[in-house]
Amino acid sequence: MGAILGKKLGMTQVFQEDGRVERVTVVEAGPCWVTGIRTKDRDGYEAVQLAFGASSEKSMNRPLLGHLKKADAPALKTLAEFRDEAGELQVGQQVTVAEMFEKGQTVKVSGISKGKGFQGTIKRHNFSRGPVSHGSHNVRAPGSIGASATPSRVFKGIRMPGQMGSKRITQRGLEVVDVQPDKNLLLLRGSVPGPKGSTVEIRTDS
Repeated sequence: MGAILGKKLGMTQVFQEDGRVERVTVVEAGPCWVTGIRTKDRDGYEAVQLAFGASSEKSMNRPLLGHLKKADAPALKTLAEFRDEAGELQVGQQVTVAEMFEKGQTVKVSGISKGKGFQGTIKRHNFSRGPVSHGSHNVRAPGSIGASATPSRVFKGIRMPGQMGSKRITQRGLEVVDVQPDKNLLLLRGSVPGPKGSTVEIRTDS
């Protein structure tokens, strides 16, 4: 299973050889450093830990800096584990996009979606608004949520106003349109979660 960390740069379009236009998301994928290996005997599962995202030593704590120095890695701010990678990589090794992915491959991308703040039920859950004529005040109100005397409470899971966005989202089935190893760029058909500049996890979709 191929996996790498990257930074979402934004969306653009590219022309294929047959003249078709592909809407793609450009991701700066890697290079990442292998900073840890999880084994079945010691940790109970097999995985590899990758580090990505240049940072300054001043903004990092000593335990994290010490952990990175053991792998001869520079100051990196984002660490993530990926399953089924142990055994293929070694601590201190550098992972590049050319090694992990190829054109035409299908991947899944995980990231934190755009935060939209506190929103009402119309924007958050696609509710319909109430009447606006004859002095009605129920224009964007959610309406009744109770259930009378029985059971005399509001059921869990009722769709109500609240925080929208800023959650971990995984987009599956994205096709790799192009790989540019010299620039560490990965072009994916469609959109991926998160705003520009956010860190995303890219894995083969299997």
